[in-house]
Amino acid sequence: MKRQITVKFDDFDKAVYAVLSQVPAGRVVSYGALAFLAGYPRAARRAGLAMRRCPDSLPWQRVVHSDGSVSGGYFPELRRALLEGEGVIFGSSGKIDMEKYGWRGEE
Repeated sequence: MKRQITVKFDDFDKAVYAVLSQVPAGRVVSYGALAFLAGYPRAARRAGLAMRRCPDSLPWQRVVHSDGSVSGGYFPELRRALLEGEGVIFGSSGKIDMEKYGWRGEE
């Protein structure tokens, strides 16, 4: 018998996921900006926790560190491949140019 796991999302998680669903392909958002846009400034670490249980239907790969580096968490190679498939170019340092690709909720 297969065991089913139910994950409950609180208001913070729901707000973060609502913002994340708006990030367009080819753009990225930092954990801090994601929290800020969700109405929770200074909650970057909490946004990181929310991303750990992010539904697969959301573009989880588009959340990166504020310096443009990809999180070392789960599936960093897959995250990079998905972003490159969306047209995001990584610099020689392995980081994304946040001025060029960073999303601030403007679209």
